[in-house]
Amino acid sequence: MVDIAKLTALAIAYDAGDARRVQHFLKVYAFCRVIGQREGLDADTQNTLEAAAVLHDIGIHEAERKHGSCAGKYHEMEGPAVAAPLLAEAGADEAEIARVLWLIAHHHTYNASEDTDFRILLEADFLVNAYEDALPHDACEQACSRIFRTQAGRSFLSDLYLQKPYSAG
Repeated sequence: MVDIAKLTALAIAYDAGDARRVQHFLKVYAFCRVIGQREGLDADTQNTLEAAAVLHDIGIHEAERKHGSCAGKYHEMEGPAVAAPLLAEAGADEAEIARVLWLIAHHHTYNASEDTDFRILLEADFLVNAYEDALPHDACEQACSRIFRTQAGRSFLSDLYLQKPYSAG
């Protein structure tokens, strides 16, 4: 089983000096953890999902270096090679590494799978990106049917972005 604390420390060290990216993956990790637990994932799937959440954008720096862009397709392409040694150092076995690398390589390809762990990673990343990118209400509404499959993810999407905002008066 992947040591998530060790993997997180390795990912933070890899992204040293880039607090924005570290903050992003930590938020995606938190949503993956909670959504996965609420959806009842087994312990192994939950651990693999959490590892993928920590490393989902690990290929961004390499994508920028090689392609001059951090577009999703480029960091999907570059991420697995960066992630593999970090996963091994954090104790992942071959099957865990293979699954995490697949999740990283597809996390911007919304139609790649209907597997629950994959859908949760997409949902968590969207929840964080919607805030960080200040997505408009209609984009969040469309995402509800286009991206979200889990009850927990849909509930968070609704509570965060589709409900009328809190008003003190």
